[in-house]
Amino acid sequence: MLDAARRPLVPSRRGEVPPFMVMDVMAAAARIEEEGGRVIHMEVGQPAAAAPTSAIAAARAALVSGRLGYTETLGIAPLRARIARHYRERYGLDLDWRRIAVTTGSSAAFTLAFLALFEPGARVAVALPGYPPYRHILSALGCRPVLIDTSQATRWAITPEMLIAEHRKMPLDGVLVASPANPTGTMMPTPALRELLVAAEGEGIRFISDEIYHGLDYAFPVETAANLSDDAIVINSFSKYFCMTGWRIGWMVVPAALIRSVERLQGNLAISVPALSQIAALAAFDGREEMEAVKRGYEENRRILLDGLPKIGFDRILPVDGAFYLYADVSSFCSDGYEFAKRMLAEIHVAVTPGLDFDPSNGSRFIRLCYAGPRAEMQEVIGRLGAWIGT
Repeated sequence: MLDAARRPLVPSRRGEVPPFMVMDVMAAAARIEEEGGRVIHMEVGQPAAAAPTSAIAAARAALVSGRLGYTETLGIAPLRARIARHYRERYGLDLDWRRIAVTTGSSAAFTLAFLALFEPGARVAVALPGYPPYRHILSALGCRPVLIDTSQATRWAITPEMLIAEHRKMPLDGVLVASPANPTGTMMPTPALRELLVAAEGEGIRFISDEIYHGLDYAFPVETAANLSDDAIVINSFSKYFCMTGWRIGWMVVPAALIRSVERLQGNLAISVPALSQIAALAAFDGREEMEAVKRGYEENRRILLDGLPKIGFDRILPVDGAFYLYADVSSFCSDGYEFAKRMLAEIHVAVTPGLDFDPSNGSRFIRLCYAGPRAEMQEVIGRLGAWIGT
């Protein structure tokens, strides 16, 4: 009887989001390594360095001490207060620590922000090229990502004119910006960020600022949207500057009117963020000297690539202002960046991410290279690519 009544198990449409293409590249690279090949990994956006020794020591001590339980839903008070102090030290902003929500990485912060701000069907503008989970999470939550193509003319960022033009076609509920951006590494100067924020808020468009690459700025200093508006949601993470990707811990600066909503959502979705990661994150702020040394390594890697790649024909590179990415136009070598990346991995064992992951409109011309690895590998990549392109 039960077998006869059973209906086929069909996944919901929420799960019909595109895969993150970089994970397929990782899997292909792993197969090469299983067969004895040596791959230079430039596909995944994570530091090669470890977390600060202060964070690791604090985590070890916490494990030895015994039980780790649930914490307050928005995070332990000492960590929230330390994050607020970080804004005073880094940006000169006196921020109420009660506006800080600790999250399970920035990924959870995006989900919380979208749920707290938007109803199903909400239209939220995001830039192309851009981090794919922005649009995928929005779609899974029943919102509508509105993709705005950027170009060299706008320095690969959404401008107030572009935002308002899209808003006039059909009203927008929100806009999400990232500076430094993934995959491009480009940054918005403070006046440009301010002008976009003012334009958005003037039209009632909610503003979300992805600042997870703050601290990794080379061309000019970054500014936080929290310094420009009390109504912007700011999202950050310990993953990039603090080299703590696998610890899965981030934070949000939340407008006062939304704190209780974010608390209720997090309490139901996650109860709290892992206690061990919070303890480590609090201690990570004592590891600034180590992290600045890591940053100097990225700057040297950036210099090596910007000096060497144009000499072998890679001379169409977007501004490399911050983060640890280089986004290159490879259309002079191949009309299909995905095929170019596949061949690069198969033939010279250099793993990069196809631009289509970040831009379904124009990304077929591009690849993204992450330069967060060892310096010697950056030099080796130049040699491998030069020999390969010359054949």
